[in-house]
Amino acid sequence: MDKYKVLIGLEMHCEISETNTKVFSSAENSYNDVPNSNIRPVDMAFPGTLPVVNKEAVRKALMASIILGCKQPEYMYFERKNYYYPDLPKGFQITQETKPAPVGIYGKLDFECNGEVKTVRINNLHLEEDAASSDHYSSYSTIDYNRAGVPLLELVTEPDIHSADEAVAFLETMRSIYQYSNISEADSKKGQIRCDVNVSIMDKDKDETDASNWGTKIEIKNVNSFGGVRDAINYEIERQIEAKEDGTYDEMEQQTRRWDEESGTTIYMRSKVDAIDYKYFVEPNIPKFKISKEWLEEIRKAIPKLAGERKEIYINEYNLSDYDATNLVKEREISDYFEETLKEEVDPKMASNWITSVILGHLNKNDISIKQIFVTPVMLSELIKMVDSGKISSKQAKEVLYKALMDEKEPSKIVEEEGMQQIGDEDSIKTIVLEVLEEQPNAIEQYKNGRTNIVDFLVGQVMKKTRGQANPAMTRTMMIEEIEKR
Repeated sequence: MDKYKVLIGLEMHCEISETNTKVFSSAENSYNDVPNSNIRPVDMAFPGTLPVVNKEAVRKALMASIILGCKQPEYMYFERKNYYYPDLPKGFQITQETKPAPVGIYGKLDFECNGEVKTVRINNLHLEEDAASSDHYSSYSTIDYNRAGVPLLELVTEPDIHSADEAVAFLETMRSIYQYSNISEADSKKGQIRCDVNVSIMDKDKDETDASNWGTKIEIKNVNSFGGVRDAINYEIERQIEAKEDGTYDEMEQQTRRWDEESGTTIYMRSKVDAIDYKYFVEPNIPKFKISKEWLEEIRKAIPKLAGERKEIYINEYNLSDYDATNLVKEREISDYFEETLKEEVDPKMASNWITSVILGHLNKNDISIKQIFVTPVMLSELIKMVDSGKISSKQAKEVLYKALMDEKEPSKIVEEEGMQQIGDEDSIKTIVLEVLEEQPNAIEQYKNGRTNIVDFLVGQVMKKTRGQANPAMTRTMMIEEIEKR
């Protein structure tokens, strides 16, 4: 590996969410519907049907373009990409290829990977229609045309990525941007994010800026998970290095392969086609239209706080650690949950602790999203307030939160039903403190001889007698006062 440099370019496809309808038809843009139920004649290219551009899809695409620092076109138009496959009922795809047609060109993305800031150039960002989804079985295949025509953003990078880790970090950062800006849910489980990966290697001592030094580009199609991207890249790097070492690399043709998760290998599909093979031409049924500066400015002002901005607030204003802030902003839904909790005027550090240590653990264990849990931000804030008021201890609160998540019961009801309210009146606690001191006559002498940590043991005895319901702070203070009186 020391002898070679890896060049990786990504083609990231992300479906635009919440546009109500598809990009060129009035069919619903939704998921989990009965197969082949969200179809209109225009999706199926029936004679006489004409596409109409979805303005909201264009707006969201332009927002992504602005965020990435791309140049937006003065006039936008679409093109036909001609190819024939069962998932494409028209026999062509309406897309954008020729510059300056795409919604964005020549941008960049800064992102963090393994503690270093990396920069990847964006060649273009274009808006197109998605193809249908297909499922293949042992003796037959099925096609669901619900996905045909869903608005799709394709982002194409320059080959500025040099490892699988960098590729995944780039994709995670882009997913975060899409989620925080309300462009897309960017849910890979729903197939909203897919990725084509282009991998080549070159001699390490040669100039990377000279394209003639690049190796043969191998495309890996439709990798559907970030873990798959990592594994596919690492496998392909090793495969190409082996070809270099055994002298067969120079004979390798530019080709398209697919990632096979079961075998953990890339498998040859076909030789790589060039743009000319798709016979692009301007879509005749969609006239080009002007993108006004006023509209672009309106879109720019509507861009919400992204993950990086929220993270800075969490660290600088809420005094959270970099680790906790990073975990909170990793997904927008989690960050939103945290901020909704803070609206109830609770301590940010305590809210962060409960979310990162208990709730995120529950999500990971059960493979669910935070939207699927029973405990709302209001319920969590109520639990925090119970600790602050001394009604229950932090230890009890943790138990209550676990139980609330598992049993789907309000924390306040669990506290009430299980009699967890803390004993907070001085007389009750003093009685038990005196009782413990009577049972441990040597403890006072040990304390006065310098063994002050004996207090921890004595407080523990009080907590044991009260089943954890005595207020710990009050118990400790009272225990020290009684010892020092003697």
